Amino acid sequence: MASGFGYHGGVSRCFAYWQEFSKCYAQTDVPSQCTAQAEDYLECLHHTKEIARAKAIKAEFIRKAEHQAHEGRKAADILADGVIVGVGLIQRGEAAHSK
Repeated sequence: MASGFGYHGGVSRCFAYWQEFSKCYAQTDVPSQCTAQAEDYLECLHHTKEIARAKAIKAEFIRKAEHQAHEGRKAADILADGVIVGVGLIQRGEAAHSK
């Protein structure tokens, strides 16, 4: 809140960032020099960068989980040829013929 008052009275959570931006804006002749302070204040208000990072982390987590599930399905397909094969009682392929 730019007014500086929080929902329950007192100072809002972003008031310090607002003060930094306001101080910079008042002291400079070129407002574009205060973009860092403006970005900090807007991030405090809206959490856009934080949300974007959380979404990227979640997407990567989901991608890895899907990859692991796909790899798990490959292993499950191999073992699905027969339950006994999965236990190790029957050997397949070259190993079965060599005995």
